[in-house]
Amino acid sequence: MQHDPRSRFRGLFQAPAGDHPLTAMGLLLFGIFVLALQDSLVKLISSHTSFWQFQTLRSAGNLSLVIMLSMMAGGLHLMRPRHWRAVYLRGVMLAICMFFFFGGAPFLSVAQMAAGLYTYPLFVSLLAGPVLGEYVGIWRITALAIGGAGAFLMLDPFAASFTPVQLLPIAAGFFYACNILILRRYCRHETPLALTGAVAILFFLCGLLGIVFLTALPFSPAVTTAFPFVSVGWPELTSFVLLLACGCSILNLSGNICLARAYQTADSSWLAPLDFIYLLFAATWGRLLFDHWPTPQAIGGMTLIALAGMLTAWREQRQQRQG
Repeated sequence: MQHDPRSRFRGLFQAPAGDHPLTAMGLLLFGIFVLALQDSLVKLISSHTSFWQFQTLRSAGNLSLVIMLSMMAGGLHLMRPRHWRAVYLRGVMLAICMFFFFGGAPFLSVAQMAAGLYTYPLFVSLLAGPVLGEYVGIWRITALAIGGAGAFLMLDPFAASFTPVQLLPIAAGFFYACNILILRRYCRHETPLALTGAVAILFFLCGLLGIVFLTALPFSPAVTTAFPFVSVGWPELTSFVLLLACGCSILNLSGNICLARAYQTADSSWLAPLDFIYLLFAATWGRLLFDHWPTPQAIGGMTLIALAGMLTAWREQRQQRQG
């Protein structure tokens, strides 16, 4: 029997039917690989653009690609969410997450950004009680303690070089955790194109609002000199920025479609340990692009953060099996 390759292509963008752990694993690994590259490229161009300009350009590219993929996969109806409130609330969480995550890009290493973001399983555990009504037992408390120790090592708050900017990726981790909870509980049966399309729309609107606000009410020269990436609306657009923004759009869209599909088609507790390979990818891209490798202390902190996330995932998987 011959299979129509177009049907497989279309199937990738339909709502998932059942769990497929091995496929989800492959999608997850590819997704975090390209997203780690994209995050490194954002740091690379952060001195040539602004957060708002970059968000507007990248999300415009994302939205164009989503529309094109929807037409190829069966129609624009694939971009229509079943539960639009949950889908757009998730998009708001991701928009806030990206502001905090990329806000510190000019001042932090890629590894620092990645380690801060990947405290999100700790926030998932903290929010599991009040949001999902789950019991927070000794295993989750232990994981929180381990992850907190890892974050402490990464931040090194007593070092002379410590600045509050290092807290920004951890704030991003909190909002990324909110995104994970919403995705798993309320968006499991949405199409990947509906999820990514909503995020692209919200990112585009946020970028435009930032540009309009900062153009109408600019910050003082002292602030724009100290923090140009987040305090300037629309700097001069160069071909270098435009080219990398287009590349980041492709990487971002493909990575997020893969991640959304992965978490829709396999248990999140099974995928979470693999998700931490992002830390390795981020450190590797940081070495290749910026010739920067984490210090032994930072590596220790990253290891503890990954261990805490894996412990949380293992315990939740075991509880689900027992249930």
